[in-house]
Amino acid sequence: MFLGVDGGGTKTAFCLVDRGGQVVARAQAASSYYFSHGIELVERVLGEGVDAVCAAAELTPADIEYAFFGLPGYGEAARDLPVLNAIPRAVLGHDRYACDNDMVCGWAGSLGAVDGINVISGTGSMTYGERLGRSVRVGGWSEMFGDEGSAHWIAVRGLNAFSRMGDGRLPEGPLAEVFRRHLDLASDLDVIDVVHNQWQGDRGRIAALSRSVAEAAGLGDEAASAILAEAGRELALLVEVTRERLEFGPDETVPVSCSGGTFGAEAVLEAFATGLKSRFAHYDLRHPLYEPVVGAALYAAKIAGIPLGQPALDALRMASGISASGGEDR
Repeated sequence: MFLGVDGGGTKTAFCLVDRGGQVVARAQAASSYYFSHGIELVERVLGEGVDAVCAAAELTPADIEYAFFGLPGYGEAARDLPVLNAIPRAVLGHDRYACDNDMVCGWAGSLGAVDGINVISGTGSMTYGERLGRSVRVGGWSEMFGDEGSAHWIAVRGLNAFSRMGDGRLPEGPLAEVFRRHLDLASDLDVIDVVHNQWQGDRGRIAALSRSVAEAAGLGDEAASAILAEAGRELALLVEVTRERLEFGPDETVPVSCSGGTFGAEAVLEAFATGLKSRFAHYDLRHPLYEPVVGAALYAAKIAGIPLGQPALDALRMASGISASGGEDR
């Protein structure tokens, strides 16, 4: 029995997977992102989630062969690592576990925990890849001076285009009216009140404006289309640097998966795929195989030295509603 834990900014997901590829139980708890609420939050959330998933499976933590905890913010404050690494021991009552950043869950789920690269672009953006036991993270430097190609990055550039259109520094396109309607602006300058005063610069609410940029692009706005295309190219660059740092050979096939809501914009996905092909001929862009929390359980089995066999993986994919070809069943 393997426990996977995928932490996040809005919720923390838990699942137990057995050696046959069956998801035995699931549970969900509150966010485990501790930078805003204190590190003591992590033990409380993990304790609640582990208790819930074990109760659902009618098991105890002692029955868990190995666990992997993907925690948001892990590794981004070195002084916190000893505390974060010790918390699961108090929750499980044993040492059969490992911790890392939650980006590992996305990689393990999307590629089935095999060598390759996963790029995620949601509110933020980053890549994580593994090859021959080495791991590399690229990006994820925060919305203030990084996260290129992310929803937040797209939204900020959309807001900049809107302000320039309002001044006449940029010819007005559909983006201006989309923003006015979405933000219910009485005047263009009211956008400052909305974003800074009403929203208090909230990262998630700003990132959600990326959908307005995509809407404007669909209406033919050239500035919005350019922003989405640049986002795709930035995400392709993240993958390229990750490949180079992992030292994939010139003739090696490099499995790549992409996840996160930003890729729901067709223009971003197209620019990303084109950017990959222009940089390296042997990228193999794949559909995600499993959700991140299931990936965490697969990674737990891998770390334990008893990875799930192909029949179990196939059973897990069928249970997840994903066909053997890697595409979603409709």
